Amino acid sequence: MSPGSRDLQLTSQAAGVWRSTYPSSVRAVDPDDMEEGTRLLDSYETGDYKLESIEEGSMRRIQVTVTGMTCAACSNSVEAALKNINGVLRASVALLQNRADVVFDPTLVKDEDIKNAIEDAGFEAEILPEPSNVGTKPRGVLVGQFTIGGMTCAACVNSVEGILRDLPGVSRAVVALATSLGEVEYDPTVISKDDIVNAIEDAGFEASLVQSSEQDKIILGVAGVFNELDVQLIEGILSSLKGVRQFRFDRSSGELEVLFDPEVVSSRSLVDGIEGGSKGKFRLHVMNPYARMTTKDEETSIMFQLFTSSLFLSIPVFLIRVVCPHIPLLDAFLLWRCGPFLMGDWLKWALVSVVQFVIGKRFYVAAGRALRNGSTNMDVLVALGTSASYFYSVGALLYGAITGFWSPTYFETSSMLITFVLLGKYLECLAKGKTSDAIKKLVELAPATALLVVKDNGGNIIGEREVDALLIQPGDILKVLPGAKLPADGVVVWGSSYVNEGMVTGESVPVSKEVDSPVIGGTINLHGALHIKATKIGSEAVLSQIISLVETAQMSKAPIQKFADFVASIFVPTVVTLSLITLLGWYVGGAARAYPEQWLPENGNYFVFALMFSISVVVIACPCALGLATPTAVMVATGVGASNGVLIKGGDALERAQKVQYVIFDKTGTLTQGKAKVTTVKVFSEMDRGEFLTLVASAEASSEHPLAKAIVEYARHFHFFDENSLTEDAQYSSKGSPISAWLLDVAEFSAVPGRGIQCFIDGKQVLVGNRKLLTESGVSISAHVEQFVVDLEERARTGILAAYDGNVIGVLGVADPLKREAAVVVEGLQKMGVRPVMVTGDNWRTAQAVAREVCTHTYIHTCIHACMHKHCITFYGLMLKNC
Repeated sequence: MSPGSRDLQLTSQAAGVWRSTYPSSVRAVDPDDMEEGTRLLDSYETGDYKLESIEEGSMRRIQVTVTGMTCAACSNSVEAALKNINGVLRASVALLQNRADVVFDPTLVKDEDIKNAIEDAGFEAEILPEPSNVGTKPRGVLVGQFTIGGMTCAACVNSVEGILRDLPGVSRAVVALATSLGEVEYDPTVISKDDIVNAIEDAGFEASLVQSSEQDKIILGVAGVFNELDVQLIEGILSSLKGVRQFRFDRSSGELEVLFDPEVVSSRSLVDGIEGGSKGKFRLHVMNPYARMTTKDEETSIMFQLFTSSLFLSIPVFLIRVVCPHIPLLDAFLLWRCGPFLMGDWLKWALVSVVQFVIGKRFYVAAGRALRNGSTNMDVLVALGTSASYFYSVGALLYGAITGFWSPTYFETSSMLITFVLLGKYLECLAKGKTSDAIKKLVELAPATALLVVKDNGGNIIGEREVDALLIQPGDILKVLPGAKLPADGVVVWGSSYVNEGMVTGESVPVSKEVDSPVIGGTINLHGALHIKATKIGSEAVLSQIISLVETAQMSKAPIQKFADFVASIFVPTVVTLSLITLLGWYVGGAARAYPEQWLPENGNYFVFALMFSISVVVIACPCALGLATPTAVMVATGVGASNGVLIKGGDALERAQKVQYVIFDKTGTLTQGKAKVTTVKVFSEMDRGEFLTLVASAEASSEHPLAKAIVEYARHFHFFDENSLTEDAQYSSKGSPISAWLLDVAEFSAVPGRGIQCFIDGKQVLVGNRKLLTESGVSISAHVEQFVVDLEERARTGILAAYDGNVIGVLGVADPLKREAAVVVEGLQKMGVRPVMVTGDNWRTAQAVAREVCTHTYIHTCIHACMHKHCITFYGLMLKNC
């Protein structure tokens, strides 16, 4: 489940399993993962994951859980085994979900045949118990995401998971301590989401539903409600709208929850109906479910208040015990007898009582909750250790008042322990809050609103309107202005532009988009207005799938965490047992005179001495780092990775990362900055530098290639010293420059893919491109020009030759500078024993030069030829190796 814009369009699992695009510019080498990523990208481009329409009753569709798949090769084996069965119409296997979707003819194939085929392929198979007939609209299994409050350690997680898994109708339950979230897969015909919430609350924890994979639910924020009459107006409008099943308005939060029939009314029609029915009185916006579940500010604020309050009360207790006895005036005041006790004892008792039972109440509540569920957690240790110290001190005071024999008290031990534990809890809350930052950034990539193109019945454009991006529907025509983010996945139906898709593909070079070109939501339109037709929204969108992948990774448990959870389940009983053994050992040893009496504190006895050691064992074991360290590490790693363009599948992948031997880097935009700049200009004719640049820039001005833009901007800066021309986005907007009058008139312009451009200026042919363009056009390249180009390439520059009227007139050197940290990263990987590899489509000399810049020596590692779109592209792989 993703907490992004998918809340309005989520589909039940029985309706199909969606694959996730796997973008990353830097990725650890795993051939299976690379193959899977290619398949997923192919699936996105071709849309091959759409369900085929099958006549009801003629075919049957089932889903099978497949265990044992580890890579794309495994899923291919399962698919092949299923497709070889006579009577199977279609079979698709989702590796990440460990699930196979099979459509077959029930007259030829039985369920057992499918299961046996998978098992014969070497995998375990289990047919899901909720099959649905193809052609009907199944409700299937739903996935609900719940916030769970009150969990403090791994033992709490184990307890909640055990309670959820024991519920009827729940097939899977995963709880993450770091995010305080639980994901439950359940059958809505057996158990409802309210039953799940009640079960969690009955166990002593707080719970609320964040979002579910039901399609018919929308939560709206309503502005303009001021009194009971406004509430009644909303209720009246909703009651009159067709397709509305149920609704609930919360006046305190201003949230309106509506259940509706998506076959009768769409989410956008619902919003329009409410706003129209109120004649503009109410303004509605879709509540982002993610914003409701990721906020840790309130919990962090409460924990900080508890910590500061405890610290404020504990410091005087500490001063009374350590500092005040050395100040005569204060010592006299504390030794003043007031009733049966000294004033100092009264003050310590009062202050610590507040810390123990008011501020520390949460520990008693959590410990009682755990004990009621038959489990133990870290709160049990805190409550046990602090209570032992507190009640012993109270007992010592009362015993002294009755008998006159005064034993030392240890009130400060209780208060300071609670203070330090609360400090740890506060730091823990801060860490939890940071773990969701990466997903927040991913969610923020999608724009909040979109421009919807309104058409009449004849298909003519009659206007535009701004709509909430969460209300976009498939088939909507959306207008995207220059510099704006694309609101949804779709295809271009009008216009042309360059789009920065780096947030998905990792490529820094913008991609040209024309009519029928696919676009991805959240990417940035650099220049030129576009009209796009939305095709994938909600959970189908690439951005949502990326968020889902990150979420799944953060929810996953590393193998080492399973061991930590097991240790946590027996940790508290073990600590309590060791504490009792310590108590008995020191007490018996003292009674047997195994250690001298001089070790005892003043007015102390063997029992008090042994009790302090026993409490120390409990106190030292109190921190819950054991259960929190691994999930927090996974959360932080996946979050930081996602914010830097690296998607990690989960804890298991992180744990296996220590075995990585090779890391492959793409050159452009990864090792380099991805911003082409002209660094060298050499004229080989009678022209002066300005004339040469004017001629070349005039020819390149009609090209959309990034190198052409760099040349035009360099020429413009040369002539006008325009500082704005050096900005990042200027190279994509030069066409509309008011000073473009300096360019010459161009005729018969054409771009030659993989070569360069050609055109005519003043009736003479102009060629700008690589060697192949000139030689194929019959232009000879002299030896000294060739040597100059070779020298450029050996210095990691790309040489661009220019010819005018059949003669070479000059060469431009274009460079993509290395990132400052590239060499440091490569060196760091080498010190770790990992071999870095660079992959590039640039020419051989430039590839070698770049490799030399990031490393001392290079040698050829591999040479791969890949045929793509009928153009054979050679990729050079160079191993970067230190001396």
